[in-house]
Amino acid sequence: MVRVLERIAGERAVPRAIVIDNGLELTGRVLDRWAYGCGVQLRFIARPKPMQNGFAESFVGRLRDECLNEHWFTGLTDARRTVEAWRQDYNPVRLHSGLGYRTPIEARQTWAGQTTTLPIPAGLSQ
Repeated sequence: MVRVLERIAGERAVPRAIVIDNGLELTGRVLDRWAYGCGVQLRFIARPKPMQNGFAESFVGRLRDECLNEHWFTGLTDARRTVEAWRQDYNPVRLHSGLGYRTPIEARQTWAGQTTTLPIPAGLSQ
């Protein structure tokens, strides 16, 4: 997770806060140290209240339904390649109703310069 956040931080400003669930990959010392070092507040949702992080829950549901449940992976390299192909469609190509029928990239360009809380889906790391 920290590697992904570092990559994101290299592309845009670090958020002031990240809303996350209590998954094992999100409650470890490495993420905690990274957040503290970057001045990022980790806001944990209450158990069992997944709708407090509805954007992430929606994304993970789509990822599972449209990608993970549709493929048999032959190994880690195949899984990474398949998920990356899905991500490349999901972000720059697909229109999202929750973003006013714009792509996430178009919406991000609209929001450029605004500081927002970045929800991080549970279970997603490289």
